[in-house]
Amino acid sequence: MGHIRIEREALGRLLPDGHGPHPSSYQQAFNDLAGTHRGRPVGEILPALREAADRALLGFTAADLREQAAAISAGEPYELRVTLT
Repeated sequence: MGHIRIEREALGRLLPDGHGPHPSSYQQAFNDLAGTHRGRPVGEILPALREAADRALLGFTAADLREQAAAISAGEPYELRVTLT
């Protein structure tokens, strides 16, 4: 399980807010990767996750992204706690 602190204004970059399409939300990118990269090596998933996090301007650590990539690779759920600041 991961944890991230973000400003309230950044929430739309993390999660779609229901007020229109958010194709670049991090959650959508994560879901897309989970649908296409199950069973692939973590090292193959990490660059795509880093790109999505950078695009969404989210400050995930390398350890966070590795944990997320491992969950995608294994086809396991990933829980992220979000604290709004």
